[in-house]
Amino acid sequence: MYFQNYYYIIIGLQIFCGIHSYRRGTLNRWIFLIAFLPLIGSLYYLFSEVLSNKSSFRAINKPAIDIGATINPGGRIKKLEEELQFTNTFANKVKLADAYLAAGQTDKAIDLYRSSLTGAFDENEHVMAQLIIAYYAQQRYEEVIPLAKKLYKLPQFARSKAHLLYAQSLENLGKIDEAEAEFKAMKGRYSYFEQRYEYGLFLMRQERDDDARQIFTDILAEEPHLGSVEKKSNRVWLSKAKEELRKITPTQKAV
Repeated sequence: MYFQNYYYIIIGLQIFCGIHSYRRGTLNRWIFLIAFLPLIGSLYYLFSEVLSNKSSFRAINKPAIDIGATINPGGRIKKLEEELQFTNTFANKVKLADAYLAAGQTDKAIDLYRSSLTGAFDENEHVMAQLIIAYYAQQRYEEVIPLAKKLYKLPQFARSKAHLLYAQSLENLGKIDEAEAEFKAMKGRYSYFEQRYEYGLFLMRQERDDDARQIFTDILAEEPHLGSVEKKSNRVWLSKAKEELRKITPTQKAV
């Protein structure tokens, strides 16, 4: 009986991992490991692709940098276009759409993203997050909202670029109170520096300089307590917060 239960658990893990990988267009990369090393393969997949949240929300949080694409984006795009013509798969569509978006070819990116949202991939979180970025770039704020609402309950969405663009889209649509509620949801000590910086700018646009000053002051007060890695990764936002703080006419001398 114990062995039988163990067997069903392994089968369940394989099925879950297979479906999860299929929905993300990565099954070709994982099928051998999941199928032929059932326990080890499934556990490795869970830790690397599900629990660590590395794959499903890479684009929402911090897209991987393709050095080749940075040096020669045209060559990278041409190669991906050829791959898609040869093998018209979800994964190839998304890779090309990501490259289009990074290169500023937003219309092409949107067309590919939208065409990929079919069948098992009709609510793929990576694609929806990328569409939010693309629509925002084109000031299509109304189209950002329904996508963000689909992603909203996912834990990774809370501190993502997509969440920030959702808040800014609400502001651009005149939904100021809703926008502020989203900015507030992204506040946190020793974290969320980009979001908090953008919240400060939002407050300045609402002519609430005192509130904005407090946001920027809090950000800079945390800087001495950050580790070297945190300081480096947030250097741009710390610098921008300092710059904005100087611009605000102080009611009292800012430290």
